[in-house]
Amino acid sequence: MLLKLASTRLTAAADAEDAVQETFLRLVSCRPSFRDAEHEKAWLIRTTLHRASDIRRQAGRAALPIEEAALENEAAPQTESDLLSAVRALPENYSAVIHLHYYEGYSIKEIAKLLRLPAATVGTRLSRGRDRLRQMLKEEA
Repeated sequence: MLLKLASTRLTAAADAEDAVQETFLRLVSCRPSFRDAEHEKAWLIRTTLHRASDIRRQAGRAALPIEEAALENEAAPQTESDLLSAVRALPENYSAVIHLHYYEGYSIKEIAKLLRLPAATVGTRLSRGRDRLRQMLKEEA
């Protein structure tokens, strides 16, 4: 689940794997205390999302030579669905809630608890994210 979640923010599979690996490294090195399994799961999800965002920002700052960028795009798997690609193209705040809701099956209240956001904010992001997805997919068609 964490790998799929990181993949919604990162296009390269290796970057998503790094985000998850660093999340578990942080779990082992910091040894945070959790109230229960749900608290631990929420911590893992939040930490993975934050680390994926950090990696995405860092990647944006580092410019690849054009030859390497072309090779990287050729090596990218072509099996991704158009919908998943569109979800990845959304702003981070929308892609996270859409992934958690539709791909992982969490309710709005559960997502709000996981991300420490008001349920109304999660609902708004979900609605706006769906609207943007519709618009993106219409433009592609």
